[in-house]
Parts: sequence; structure tokens; C-alpha cells
Amino acid sequence: MKTKHIAFWGVLLLMGTVQGQQWSLDADYKAVEPKVIEWRRDIHQHPELSNREFKTAEKIAAHLKSLGLEVQTGVAHTGVVGILKGKKSGKVVALRADIDALPVYERNDLPFRSEVTSEFLGEEVGVMHACGHDTHTAILMGVAEVLSKNTDKIRGTVKFIFQPAEEGPPPGEEGGALLMVKEGVLKSPDVDAIFGLHINSQTPAGVIRYKSGGTMAAAQSFTIKVKGKQSHGSQPWSGVDPILISAKIIDGLQTIISREAQLTNEAAVITVGKIKSGVRFNIIPEEAEMLGTIRTLDYGMKDHINRRMMEMIPDIARAYGGEAIVEIKDATDITYNDPDLVSTMLPTLNRVAGTPNVQTQKAVTGAEDFSYFQKEVPGFFFFLGGMTPGNQEPFPHHTPDFRIDESGLILGVKALTELSLDYLKAG
Repeated sequence: MKTKHIAFWGVLLLMGTVQGQQWSLDADYKAVEPKVIEWRRDIHQHPELSNREFKTAEKIAAHLKSLGLEVQTGVAHTGVVGILKGKKSGKVVALRADIDALPVYERNDLPFRSEVTSEFLGEEVGVMHACGHDTHTAILMGVAEVLSKNTDKIRGTVKFIFQPAEEGPPPGEEGGALLMVKEGVLKSPDVDAIFGLHINSQTPAGVIRYKSGGTMAAAQSFTIKVKGKQSHGSQPWSGVDPILISAKIIDGLQTIISREAQLTNEAAVITVGKIKSGVRFNIIPEEAEMLGTIRTLDYGMKDHINRRMMEMIPDIARAYGGEAIVEIKDATDITYNDPDLVSTMLPTLNRVAGTPNVQTQKAVTGAEDFSYFQKEVPGFFFFLGGMTPGNQEPFPHHTPDFRIDESGLILGVKALTELSLDYLKAG
């Protein structure tokens, strides 16, 4: 991989002559914009959970086939890959969009809001595109349409990767970017660089934000199972309360962050997102279970937090007469934007969006399994504005009220299209 990277950067020295290139695609962008919005609304209204994106995949595959692309389906269960060859030979650039939705009940007045329900972890849940993956999918479908009409401008090959399960596969299943890489999505033809974007409801439409180097956190999930001794709620001294122990564990976890993690170096987060225990108000239960996430932007900090959790959690449980078992699983690596690739492609973003609208930002504790693609090839992942300009109260991601301003979607189409053309133009 190191040899590939060295050769790759040698080629990019030629990019300076390309960055001023005007591709004259305005008519194509204008024609595709209403389609992108229509696709987005349809996908938003019919969301599907991770590894269950069957109808979404069918829609994507049908569109790519209609454009004349080589199409592969069933990648990492429900993923779709399209290959578009230019009129001239050259390198291979990949573009990625995630296609899955979240177990969230939608709560807004959008005419295309989701009313879909499904089962998640044994419970009935609403299903909603509460993180904007519907926009990513529609944008990449639009890019495919524009580029398919301009193969004479493509010096090489564009690989379109529509990825399932970015939010994580169901327990006991493989999925997402990791499985796609495992199945060889970056091979045949071998990808030289990859680009991706994420809509952001807190960034004004028309704005692109990015960070060179580490830009999003490594994410881990954890499960803590606490065992106590069941008793009557009126006689707590006759049992061991796993709910009390759970509370003490949660408190202890936060001291790892507030007293041990060097937060002046990088951010770190431990969040317990679910607690399940008990069946009745007057019974102290026998067991409790907690699910949560760890976010880190430094691998040394990640190792320290993991080690301290494994030490601390069983000790706290024993101190209160119980037992606790903790399991930690990796979900993503650090999303790392190759500094050389960022520097080289930045003029393209400046040209497309306007220099004042291309802004740097600090790293965020959100996570992306796009990081697994970046482990294999140089990658650049950036944020696309989806907030109505002037709005001071954005609609946060992963909430029932999430929404975005669709006027920003066409900038995503332009950015991915021209990043691809400029990169390949360098030969």
C-alpha cells in the first residue's frame, strides 16, 4: 500500500494545470437537480434499516443500469456498485454514499415524512432517514447521471459505491464498509482514491466544511451486563441491586473522561445510550444491561479508555456485592483525510462552491465507517451544508425532528462530479 501511495502522489504533482478547468456542466446540473430532490424524497419516505435496504438497492441498481453502467448487486448483503468507464484510460476513483436509515420515529410535517415501522433489537420502532443518508444516495445517483453523459471528459474509471449498514449491522451480522472492503469492493478495478461526503444540518446550505488529517472519531460499542440478587423492593438489604450498581458504573465511566483522558490533546466521549432492567416497580431485579458508545480521536487515548473500563467496571460491581462483564467492540476507525489529497483537491472545492464557502473545521466525535476505505486508499471526506441559511436552530442528526434544506444537494453533486474529473484528469 505504501508503494501505491508514493506513486499516487507523484501523479498529483500534475494537478496544478487541472484545477482551473471549467467543465461546463451547468446544463447537466440544472437538469438533474429536480431528479435528485425527487429521488431523495422517495427514499426518505421509504427508509430501510441496516442490512435490510432491499428496495433502496433495487432503486439504485435500476437507475445505474439505465445509465449503461456495469452494476453489481448484493455486495455486503444489500450494497450496489456501479462502474463507469471513460473514453480514455486512466486511474480509478471511487465515490461512496451510505444508504441505510435509523430506528427513529419521524416527527415533523414534511409531506414525504416516513411512516415506516420495523423491528430492531426485538422492539417495534419507527424507521427514518434521521442522518441524511437519503440525500447522500440521491446525490450520488445524480453524479452517476451527470458523468454518464460526459464519458468523453472521464480519463479513467469512476466506481460508485452505495454502501449499506453505515449505522452498524444488526448484532450477529457483518456489514457496512468493513464487509465491503473484505469482499473486495476496492479491487477489480483497483481504486486509487476515494471521495465521500456527509450532509450536515448545522452547516448552511451552499457551504462545504472539511478538516485535513483526523476528522471524525473512532467509534466503539460496549455492552455491560450486571448481575445482582433479586429481592422485594421493600427489603433492599436482602438482595443486591444491579440498577444501583449500574448507576455507580456510569458515574465511574465519566471519571475516566473527566479525570484521566487528556482532553486538551483530543476529545473523547463515553455515552451509555440504553439501560434495560426490571419488570415491576416493587421488585429489585437480578440483572441489568447497559449499551453504549466510546468515541476517540487518538489511538493511545482509545487504548487507555478501553483498559480502564475493563479494570474499573468489574471492580465497581464487586464493591457493591455484584458482578459485571463488559464487552467492547470496534465500530469504526478514525476517519482520516489524507493531507496531500486534501491539499491537492481543495482548489476544486473552491472553484465549485466559491472560496468563502469552503471552510475548515475542528474534528468531531461523530464517526464514519468510511474510515475503513481510507485505511486502504487515500480518501477525502467532507461535510455538505444542509441548514437553511440564516436558521439559528438547526435540526440535529439522529433525532425525530431532523430535516435538511434540499437547496444544498446540487452542490454535493457538483463537488463529487468535479473532484472525480479533476482527479482523473491528472492521469
